[in-house]
Amino acid sequence: MYKDIYFITNEKDENILNEIYENIKEKYKGEILVFSPNEIFTNTVKIKDTLFLLYLDDKNIKTFFQNHLNTNISIAILPNENCSNSIKNYAISKDLNEAIEDAFNLELLSKIDLLKCNDYIALNRISIGDMHGMNRFNYNENSRLEKIRIFFNNLRNIRFKSYTLTTSKENSIQTAASGITILEHSSITNQESAIRDELSIHDGKLNAYILAPTSLISYVVYLLAIFFYQKISLISLPKSLGFIKASSLTISSKEILDYKIDDMDVYQSSNIKVEVLQDSLNIHLGRNLLKIVKNDGNQIEEKDVIKVNSLPKSEVSSILIGGKLPLFKKASDDDFKELLGSLRDSANFSYTYLILMILSTLLATTGLFANSSPVIIGAMILAPLMAPIISLSMGVVRADTFLLANSARTLVFGVFMALLFSSLYTFFIPLEQITSQMQGRLNPNLLDLMVAVFSGIAGAYATSKEEVAKSLAGVAIAVALVPPLSVTGIGIGLGNIEVIYGSFLLFITNLVGITLSAALTFIVLGFAPVKRAKKGIFYTSILMLLITIPLYFSFMQVVEKNDYFNKLNSIKSMVLNNEKIELNIHTIENKENKIFINIEVISNNQLSLDKYKIIKKKLEKTVDKKIVLKIIPIIEMD
Repeated sequence: MYKDIYFITNEKDENILNEIYENIKEKYKGEILVFSPNEIFTNTVKIKDTLFLLYLDDKNIKTFFQNHLNTNISIAILPNENCSNSIKNYAISKDLNEAIEDAFNLELLSKIDLLKCNDYIALNRISIGDMHGMNRFNYNENSRLEKIRIFFNNLRNIRFKSYTLTTSKENSIQTAASGITILEHSSITNQESAIRDELSIHDGKLNAYILAPTSLISYVVYLLAIFFYQKISLISLPKSLGFIKASSLTISSKEILDYKIDDMDVYQSSNIKVEVLQDSLNIHLGRNLLKIVKNDGNQIEEKDVIKVNSLPKSEVSSILIGGKLPLFKKASDDDFKELLGSLRDSANFSYTYLILMILSTLLATTGLFANSSPVIIGAMILAPLMAPIISLSMGVVRADTFLLANSARTLVFGVFMALLFSSLYTFFIPLEQITSQMQGRLNPNLLDLMVAVFSGIAGAYATSKEEVAKSLAGVAIAVALVPPLSVTGIGIGLGNIEVIYGSFLLFITNLVGITLSAALTFIVLGFAPVKRAKKGIFYTSILMLLITIPLYFSFMQVVEKNDYFNKLNSIKSMVLNNEKIELNIHTIENKENKIFINIEVISNNQLSLDKYKIIKKKLEKTVDKKIVLKIIPIIEMD
């Protein structure tokens, strides 16, 4: 228990003071000495067993802290309407009696860190620029309509400045940002902040969040997280935010920066130095922070954390400072150079490409004749066609004549070799049957186009991200470029126009679908400006539209076939002359004005032709169309 109580206040209201004294006397029987906040206590012997009770506003509390750094005195804060920041920051109870109980509870006494910003003490937060919602106060009290208004107001008014951020380890980052907020810690009782990380009260580190969206899309995602989801965490940090954890941070700019300490006083400077004064004061925290106090002795010194890879650099920073927030993120120069170099290599013809093209074609053709899915999948993985198509997509969006010419030449030569070798193989092999694997590639529809579109997106993304480049094999399997070409070659070898048309339409569908979707993906990933890409995207879209016409009609046939199947399949059984007959439809095929059906007819006795005719009429009445039945009779004996 403390021997002396020093009550620090400038309160003049006797009623308030008497209420405080009465509550204190319930816990402490000795004399209470009253001092003004301007007095400085330096006699460490005298104040060793003394409790300093602060009944002050936030500004005077910070001044008291400043005057008594590292003096090892014990401090407690009593709640009042003028120290809201201190109450929230240290979880002080708003109930005076509870706050006094906590002030005499030695279990709640803890060393704390303080933020110092250009010689000013900050209780918790330094705000630079505009964080667009992260520093909100009383936001949850707003109506839904008001939230929406604030959301769109932020969306219209984002502005960027150039910053140089230098950490205590002399790590320097140059970027453009809308704003920066720096926290010493976060209290579990403070729900007004969007940040939900438990930032330590005594780890000797500051926590800086840098708002720097590089595209309109990433900025909208950030605003949604702030204004509606109301949660931001280091575990799932939005791409618009960078994060630095260090013992000190210097923020400089060519412009004069406005910064606010604890959302109270506004200052200006072109150079802002923020540092953490570790374990600089002993304070009785609120009971809600008891867990933190008990873990004081277990505190492990953390390393600096720097998560700034998503922050804009060089050219991107210039664009943002100029007042333009692009719809899609612009890729960094390093990323672009690396990807462009890789795509230029993929666009070039090589003997490796030639050999793989021939082998994959022969393998696919063999698998098609053998009606073997595993063999055909092997050919898909082996086929090298995906690489020049992705290069062609980049050529389209960047209007790059080198990429366009080389990738188109490589692609055409690969297609020619596939058709040549598959047709020659077919000509010499003594087989003419159209297998189910071939048949499955003769009637492409809109679903095949969607496969090509999704595969193009995946291919472009996998190519641009080194860590997922291995997924290209899966993309090749999904889109199946070589098997349709092999079927076309088989059609040429057999002289079958229907096979040639259907399979080559599937290949063209894959080619155009991948090219357009990959090109759009490269735009989204920031590898090409929209203005430059307009012409190439326009012509590719025209091709897509032309191809969609036959695919649409083919798809409608699939829909119609599915409708017929559902209607016919609803007839599971019928009774003829007191004999129950079960029907099991295997396949249906809609040709011209007739439907061809393979059906099992299960009965106890052999059926006459007349009974089969009755079954046929019943089915024709159901679909209102002529039917040709291929019947598989099954007799079940009792």
